[in-house]
Amino acid sequence: MGAAEAPLLATARHGRELVFVGNGLWTAPQSRALEGAVEASLTEAGAAPSEAARIDLSGVRSLDTVGAVLLDRLVRSLHEKGLRPGIIGLERRFQPLIEEVERGCHEVPPAKPNRNPISAGLYVIGRAVATSGDDGMQLLQFIGVVVSAALRVLLRPLNFRWTSMVYHLERVGLRAVPIIALITFLIGCIIAQQGIFHFRKFGATTYVIDMVGILTLRELGVLIVSIMVAGRSGSAFTAELGAMKMREEVDALRVMGVDPTEILVLPRLVALIIAVPLLTFIGNMCALFGGGLVAWLYGSISPDIFLSRLRDAIALNTFEVGMIKAPFMAALIGLVACMEGMRVGGSAESLGAQTTASVVKAIFLVIVADGLFAMFFAAIDM
Repeated sequence: MGAAEAPLLATARHGRELVFVGNGLWTAPQSRALEGAVEASLTEAGAAPSEAARIDLSGVRSLDTVGAVLLDRLVRSLHEKGLRPGIIGLERRFQPLIEEVERGCHEVPPAKPNRNPISAGLYVIGRAVATSGDDGMQLLQFIGVVVSAALRVLLRPLNFRWTSMVYHLERVGLRAVPIIALITFLIGCIIAQQGIFHFRKFGATTYVIDMVGILTLRELGVLIVSIMVAGRSGSAFTAELGAMKMREEVDALRVMGVDPTEILVLPRLVALIIAVPLLTFIGNMCALFGGGLVAWLYGSISPDIFLSRLRDAIALNTFEVGMIKAPFMAALIGLVACMEGMRVGGSAESLGAQTTASVVKAIFLVIVADGLFAMFFAAIDM
């Protein structure tokens, strides 16, 4: 039989020794035939007891991952039968592939410790608390980096990227006006409709105007706008910076001696701090307009009565409370979004995970900050 016609894997016995002889191409196109040859050889090896085994691969002309995996299967199956086969005749250029496949196939994931449900729950809570602490420390560190960059820009204002800031201001602010106006208008309509529906039972329909005005200007307007900005612009910032990290553009800036924080983070942060108060004002006006429209059409409260009652119900500090919160909310969103973008690794999975984390953390911090502001303003009677 010629070399070209030799079987991919043949089995022979020399006394008590079992010899496997490989030939030809051990590659993916031959995978079906090669797998059948391995199974047949193992069946033949189990037919009669042997004391030793040897695998001769001197006839193998080509080997890829499929062939290496099947060879590893053959070796492991012989080990299970109590044999320790030696591999001979293998070309040196195939050895690294054999070692890599052997290492990958033999890696065993660590066994999960057996815990009762209570200890498992406490373990998960502990891990979450520890992770939150690490995130908090990284956020504080990032704030320090941003403050240092801002101080350097204040000393050298010409280094600030004004063009970049205006570009991001247009994206964050101007392009967000339609969706912000629509959402806040609908929120104002819903609040007014629900208030009229329930207050009508007590003959206090006009108090809906107080509720819509105070709730919108103090809390809901800035909160809805901040959540929308976190989901719309914060996620975009994280994805942009993350993509730059993946393409090693951030590292390239550092190699060029340029601080990425000054170029990439500060313009976005300043644009947010300018845009969010403006969007909050627009959102407040749209919510009041929606509430007034519903009060007119659903509650039979004319626009003149609505405006007159609104002037009596709210004071200037009601409007100031919401507007004071807006820049702080914007700073939180920008810091979290840029920090998560800078933490992206080299994979698309990391980019998706950090973008999701950016939105979740920003919304969580915005709500926490709103609660802290509410307690602060209540303490100072504002």
